[in-house]
Amino acid sequence: MTGTDQTVLLLQGGGALGAYQAGVYEGLAEAGIVPTWVAGVSIGAINGALIAGNPPQLRVARLQQFWERVSSRVPLMAPLLFDSAPTTLDLMSAATAALFGAPGFFVPRHPRPMFGATGAPAVVSVYDTSPLHETLEQLVDFELLNQPGSMRLSIGATNVRTGASIYFDSHDRPLRPEHIVASGSLPPGFPPTEIDGEHYWDGGLVSNSPLSYVFDASPLIRALILQVDLFSAAGELPATLDEVLERAKDIQYSSRTRLNTSQVHKLEELRHALGRLMRKVPAELQDDPDYQSLLPLAEHRRSITIAHLVSRRRQKSASTKDFEFSRATVRQRWETGLDDVRRAVSSRLWLEGREIAAGVRLIDLSR
Repeated sequence: MTGTDQTVLLLQGGGALGAYQAGVYEGLAEAGIVPTWVAGVSIGAINGALIAGNPPQLRVARLQQFWERVSSRVPLMAPLLFDSAPTTLDLMSAATAALFGAPGFFVPRHPRPMFGATGAPAVVSVYDTSPLHETLEQLVDFELLNQPGSMRLSIGATNVRTGASIYFDSHDRPLRPEHIVASGSLPPGFPPTEIDGEHYWDGGLVSNSPLSYVFDASPLIRALILQVDLFSAAGELPATLDEVLERAKDIQYSSRTRLNTSQVHKLEELRHALGRLMRKVPAELQDDPDYQSLLPLAEHRRSITIAHLVSRRRQKSASTKDFEFSRATVRQRWETGLDDVRRAVSSRLWLEGREIAAGVRLIDLSR
């Protein structure tokens, strides 16, 4: 896109819903839209590692291998048994994952946590995530990922001791499988992941969207930012208890997206106000170190387009949708993501949008 230096792909957390992101990436690759920077949380971090940690010609194949592996527990023919009640299949598939885990991702602990020693990983989590560590080692080329000049990868986690959000960034440190596992260590299902003496939980506990990190890390960025969300802020009034649980989950994990976009708007307004104020400073004060340190921020001309794509709610879904790993549903989510990108690319949606601040444009690709 003219006037931008980077293409940034933001991937929200959402467990099994992350198959939608894989389909979105396939659509982007098909359209020749290649990100230079991927920032993800939880399942978004896993998808991000599969993208950034492989050469372009292998990325879609590696995503396919991962999602086929984790969805192999429930037979593909299972939906045929429940054509009249899709939600029944959802609940059955989710129950299968809860009881037996997801291959290559997590397995239940035996015996159950309450019988272990205090403080041990087996006590503070229901599942063991060592299979995910092995899967990442097989499907992600960490040597390539950490090479200078490779696609940048930033993954969000939460420090268990301080409660602070932290991002592990390939521009700052070499990334290892445990960094990606940490981003998806959602309690109490998964244990905290220890890295260099600190323990980390899922990044979505603090913020499920990486947008604020991208602006904090690169305040003068000029970019096309593709934000892929797995939970929709907008929704209908729930009519059943399960719909209440699903709607609450959607609101909880989508709220930071709205907040972060609003913050971008406010920060841009403040930056332009700063520029107007600095133009009023007398010439004799313009050599002041404080003036000089603020000058780049005030003078920098933004060129940012935030293209927002939200996974649509299935006609019949359940509150367990984020751990419903059936092969049929995973494929459906993947195809939906792919179709959404194809539709956006072929329509005029990419050309439309509204300016939320000078130099910052917002495009809704989910209409």
